[in-house]
Amino acid sequence: MSEPTSEIRIRPLDEMDISAVTGIDEKISGHYRPEVWERRIGYHLRRDPDSCVGAERGGRLVGFMLGEIRSLEFGLDEPTGWIEVLGVDPDTRGQSVGRKMAEAMLDYFRAQGAHSVRTLVDEDRDELSGFFSSLGFEPARLKPFVRSL
Repeated sequence: MSEPTSEIRIRPLDEMDISAVTGIDEKISGHYRPEVWERRIGYHLRRDPDSCVGAERGGRLVGFMLGEIRSLEFGLDEPTGWIEVLGVDPDTRGQSVGRKMAEAMLDYFRAQGAHSVRTLVDEDRDELSGFFSSLGFEPARLKPFVRSL
């Protein structure tokens, strides 16, 4: 883990960040997937650009979070914030990068009238589950179903 050299700045994500997001994802997943991030970031920026945040340190993107507000999904009538993707450069983990992005996202959702925020975490991702638990998230009553095609 690198030593912090400057403050973390949370800012809106934009299309110029796709390359940096791809690099962070490659460090995390081991896969180089620029087409995935170009499509995904483009989608989120068109739908709700204010719910796409990046964490920057010293002019370099070190984290990203994508989300949106949706209503009438899964039988939930009220506007609900969704955190869909979180990525933090492994070299900056443990330095509150994810927490600062989440706080910005939660503030935005609250200001837009959302009464709750949801996310999905794979059962095997203990570190990610622990992160969301530390932010006050709890397991929900919604039960995911999946079907292979």
